[in-house]
Amino acid sequence: MKTHDVLNQTPSMIGLNAYLGDPLLMQITKRFPQATRTELEQSGRFVLSGDAQDLARLANTETPKLRTHDRQGFRVDVVDYHPAYHALMRRSVAQGLHSSIWEDGPTENGLRHQARTARFYTAAQLECGHLCPITMTSASLAALMSSPSLYREWSPLVLPRKYDSSNKSPAKKASLTLGMGMTEKQGGTDVRTNTTRAEPAGSGFYRITGHKWFMSAPMSDAFLVLAQAREGLSCFLVPRILPDGSSNGFRFQRLKDKLGNRSNASSEVEFDNALGQMVGAPGDGVKTIIDMVTLTRLDCAIASAGMMRAGLAEAVHHARHRIVFDGPLFDKPLMLRVMADMALDVAGATALTFRLARAFDNAAQSRGEAAFARVMTPVVKYWVAKIAPALLYEAMECLGGNGYIEEGNLARHYREAPVNAIWEGSGNVMALDVLRVLKRGPQLFDEVLNWIGAQLGRGGQGTVEVLRAAMRVAENDEGAARILTEQLALAAAGAELRHLHSEDIADAFIETRLGGQWRTTYGMLDARHNAKSIVNSLYPPAN
Repeated sequence: MKTHDVLNQTPSMIGLNAYLGDPLLMQITKRFPQATRTELEQSGRFVLSGDAQDLARLANTETPKLRTHDRQGFRVDVVDYHPAYHALMRRSVAQGLHSSIWEDGPTENGLRHQARTARFYTAAQLECGHLCPITMTSASLAALMSSPSLYREWSPLVLPRKYDSSNKSPAKKASLTLGMGMTEKQGGTDVRTNTTRAEPAGSGFYRITGHKWFMSAPMSDAFLVLAQAREGLSCFLVPRILPDGSSNGFRFQRLKDKLGNRSNASSEVEFDNALGQMVGAPGDGVKTIIDMVTLTRLDCAIASAGMMRAGLAEAVHHARHRIVFDGPLFDKPLMLRVMADMALDVAGATALTFRLARAFDNAAQSRGEAAFARVMTPVVKYWVAKIAPALLYEAMECLGGNGYIEEGNLARHYREAPVNAIWEGSGNVMALDVLRVLKRGPQLFDEVLNWIGAQLGRGGQGTVEVLRAAMRVAENDEGAARILTEQLALAAAGAELRHLHSEDIADAFIETRLGGQWRTTYGMLDARHNAKSIVNSLYPPAN
């Protein structure tokens, strides 16, 4: 029938390259080893391949299923995943996303966090649910380092780049994944109210009894669990399966029915005399696990920036090919201003996230970089994760109904985005962490503000003075913590864009974000900024 002719539909992005089509990412990674850049090019091609897109779709539509018992009535407590999820895990593990910052190879010395950030950023443009266990595995090793004997025992089992999804005891597997269990139904973020108990069982082991309200990736091989010991809240490494192959007292109650993050199971679990070993000092559970949390917060920002990049790339691609009112949607001034405005936020978020990764790489050698890492981790996590849902919604609106349907990628990205703002500390928790640093180590802010002022150059001192005024207000008014946190994020993002010599992008970002009026929607650029040039420079047309 004539009415079934398909006209004026945007062609698929399959066959394009998410790395080669991203000039900002290529600029950031230009000093990386050639082998790393080649790998990123291959990953960029994979992300926009038909096979990869199908894996992402299937992993989120064929969601995990909990089996508490087998057909004979015995408890098994296992979660079944679709093969697409395992395929995504297999690729990310092969890339070392779970291990590369802990490996001894010299290739990426001094760039380990930045190189992993580039890989993770690219992978996030495809599918983020499977990256949750990847993140927890990598970050858990930071906590294990507080107990050197446990690190020596477990790290050789975690570091191999061979994904093993079999349901066996850790010693019998090719490699392991690690998770964590902190939150309980009565406390959530306030882990001091945890009721899970740990009683000595001899030979350095403890018996763990209690529950966790959210424990993601329940098929991980071992978990870092917070429980109340006699000395206070402590951290324990608890394997899911014992050496003889029997369950270690894990009783999964149900899987959470989540808004997004659907490919990744999140469970409610009870521990019935599970055996665990203490990690770190007795009573130092929060202190022990905080190094892990720091790394997961970086990953929240990376994933959010990656999803924003993917969403806006799809919106720009659509606008270039969609004909409306006798011309490309891309050429309509209002649409162009909206996309350019969005592009500035994506560029700022991306630059700021990589800046934090650079600080992680250089913290051991530089007081200024160590200060940046400590002050800015909650700032970056706060701002980048916060802006992602609104930006992805706007990208969805650029496609109209075609963006809203579940068959496209934008609906999945939009549903996924809020988790990064909630997981590992909500916005208020991040802002309070900034205040905590301000009260305990105000000199750290001097290092950060000196860097921001130096990068912004002429006019930078005015921004620094505004930030210092916000610091003084926040010191005496806890309710002003979000104002300080957001201003720090915007100033540092503008400073890093300037550092990258993205002059037109930096100028537009700084003028509209640091000097502009209060904004609640996109499309607020005025004619002084060349909207088409901004979009084309960050999202060049495909050849």
